[in-house]
Amino acid sequence: MLAAERRNRILEKLQRDKKVIVSELGREFQVSEETIRRDLEKLDRDGFAIKSYGGAVLNEKSTLDMPFYVRKKENPEGKRVIAGLMEGLIEDGDHIILDPSTTAVCIARALKEKDRLTVITNSIEVMLELSDVQDWNIISSGGSLKEGYLALVGPRAIDGLGAFNVEKAVFSCKGIDMEKGVTDGNELFSQAKQTMMKSAKQRILAVDRTKFGKVAFSRICGIHDVDVVVTDEKPSAEWLEAFSKNGIRCVYPLK
Repeated sequence: MLAAERRNRILEKLQRDKKVIVSELGREFQVSEETIRRDLEKLDRDGFAIKSYGGAVLNEKSTLDMPFYVRKKENPEGKRVIAGLMEGLIEDGDHIILDPSTTAVCIARALKEKDRLTVITNSIEVMLELSDVQDWNIISSGGSLKEGYLALVGPRAIDGLGAFNVEKAVFSCKGIDMEKGVTDGNELFSQAKQTMMKSAKQRILAVDRTKFGKVAFSRICGIHDVDVVVTDEKPSAEWLEAFSKNGIRCVYPLK
């Protein structure tokens, strides 16, 4: 197992259990405790964990995005619900932009029965997911690969995403707050999503219930800049009122 894969597995355990123990990890991954300590030191330096005696705990105050491998296992059912709702918002022949979120991968999978879609994306995983679809036009933004995130970022990605005019831009976020707006854990991701929004007639935020009321490091936009919010659970009355005041359509499953 590569060191990066092992650290991702440790991060997954931290997300689930909130703490890890060096000796247990050493036995599980069949490596020395010194190797595990180096892994935890790296996770501590990166801001994901806080080293403690004999192990580490999750840094719950961190606003950083977890690597793609870890994020795709968070709330999978919520992402499937959002993807199902998105099917009704995308029409045959649409030109759309999808961001490099794990939610976007689920959406891409759910849209495969649509005809003649054009998809522009800076997500390696979305491109792989759609690599077997016939009669679609899949366009890469270009750009530099962000380590651990399967995302293309930087000036070339911005240029590529801004070179098209589409009907719909679909993007996710790390947090949505009534005052701070829509935020992400990384400035490079926020810049790319801002460009996606400028390229689209309709801006659709696909966000699960765990992101409401949270604020991350980098601002993408205000909530008033979004046209549609798609989520996996009916938001509170306060949020529905905020959406209504800002002219935002909110789509959620009806029970």
